[in-house]
Amino acid sequence: MAVFPSPRVLCTPSRTPPLLSLSLRSHKPTTLRPRYFSLSTHLRTKMEVELTAPNGRKWTQPLGLFINNEFVKSSNEQKLASINPTTEEEICSVYAATSDDIDTAVAAARKAFKDPSWKSLSGTERGALMLKLADLVSQHAETLATIECLDNGKPYTTALTENVPEVVNVLRYYGGYADKNFGQVIDVGPAKFAYTVKEPLGVCGQIIPWNYPLDMAAWKLGPALCCGNTVVLKLAEQTPLSMLYLAKLIKEAGFPPGVVNIINGHGREAGAALVQHPQVDKIAFTGSTATGKEIMKMASATMKNITLETGGKSPLIVFEDADLDLAATWSHIGIMSNQGQICTATSRILVHEDIYDKFTEAFRAKIQEISVLGDPFEETTFQGPQVTKQQYERVLSYIDIGKKEGATVFLGGEAAPQRGKGFFIAPTVFTNVKPTMRIYREEIFGPCVAIASFKTEEEAVEMANDSTYGLGSAIFTRDLNRAHRVAREIEAGMVWINSSNDSDFRIPFGGVKQSGIGRELGEAGLAPYCNVKAIHVNMAA
Repeated sequence: MAVFPSPRVLCTPSRTPPLLSLSLRSHKPTTLRPRYFSLSTHLRTKMEVELTAPNGRKWTQPLGLFINNEFVKSSNEQKLASINPTTEEEICSVYAATSDDIDTAVAAARKAFKDPSWKSLSGTERGALMLKLADLVSQHAETLATIECLDNGKPYTTALTENVPEVVNVLRYYGGYADKNFGQVIDVGPAKFAYTVKEPLGVCGQIIPWNYPLDMAAWKLGPALCCGNTVVLKLAEQTPLSMLYLAKLIKEAGFPPGVVNIINGHGREAGAALVQHPQVDKIAFTGSTATGKEIMKMASATMKNITLETGGKSPLIVFEDADLDLAATWSHIGIMSNQGQICTATSRILVHEDIYDKFTEAFRAKIQEISVLGDPFEETTFQGPQVTKQQYERVLSYIDIGKKEGATVFLGGEAAPQRGKGFFIAPTVFTNVKPTMRIYREEIFGPCVAIASFKTEEEAVEMANDSTYGLGSAIFTRDLNRAHRVAREIEAGMVWINSSNDSDFRIPFGGVKQSGIGRELGEAGLAPYCNVKAIHVNMAA
């Protein structure tokens, strides 16, 4: 009997292969509640609105830009709508930042960086603030999970048991590191005393994606605050609500005004203004490779320090000696979790030709057993809707491309609306895939996987590396010598052996090739947020 340890999927959170006992429900429609959420007609102010979710949770939702510990309107009062992907209805509208608002937020961050209320804090004191914030996030877990489910479409259970705990863990991890990020004394002989200190960079512009709004914010805020920086965090325009709520907790935790500023806005306007701003010292971005390239160009004008975590088309190799049940279980986790919207998704499965048919049957059975589509607030739901109509249409277009290219639709391959609504797509498996096909080479970012076959270990490695991306990868074999050998040959920032997307906040995360620059998480995640200053003392003076 195979033992399945607790995996961590993403880009992030821990996902046990929990739903193994669910009955087969495929993508049959589920009954949605008549009133999926309610919007109170009584607004406390123009800066917030009362919302009620279908699970009965009520909260006050901020709508403004969080600058200097206060919610404010955008300079021209423009707004953007947040859409519920399950019902396709508007939840509410939030203020969208202009370039003038970016100027205001950056000025606030710059002032806070120089102010003694932040600059003079010891690492221990900064860490205490971060630990307080982690405690508040934990106390508000059910509300944050509810907002994430409503705004993003991911299952409530996933948000509550994986995403919110990830935020808490990351904040506590880097909060503990805040007084342990030391410089060193370097022995160069008695004539000179030489030492290094680690200093914060300054104002950090951070841009997060829509697939993991809470997790990705924590990944960036954690090391930045640990090192003593101040931040302007730009949210994804598709999913701004959960982090706006968390902004209230930042103030409650006691962070001085301007240390963390959180803005909504469109990438082409607010994001571009942030990246190009002369008073921003660093840009950290998670998102598409195409956008990452544009950010590199814009940031180059002022030679900003950059960290990029971009696209992926991660391979998962199943050798002939693999435990097929284990491989099928983790292959499902690696591509179907989070609606397939995972940067490290193992979306290319390479299977030895001798076990190809057995594996594909086991994989299909696992998907049919676990991947229950439906209302993300239902406990039995494994897969919710894609985050937006645009992403929904993109995934469907790739499914159509796969069909036209001659791949076999082994499972799914169609939209799966629930009661005629929502951006739902049936889990889709393509077999008889050739390495030249677009569905094999291009990032789809949805519940869609391409399965190809190989004959030899050398061919498997060559196929795995035949990509412009190099983020994650996975190997399934009982031969640990082979596992370690192949792991060293694969061109990727991360390799999982007999698991997939088994990430951990204590372990570095990042890619090679066109999957990004730099690392997040673990001790390595601190390096991009501090300068190492060398100080030389002439002892003979």
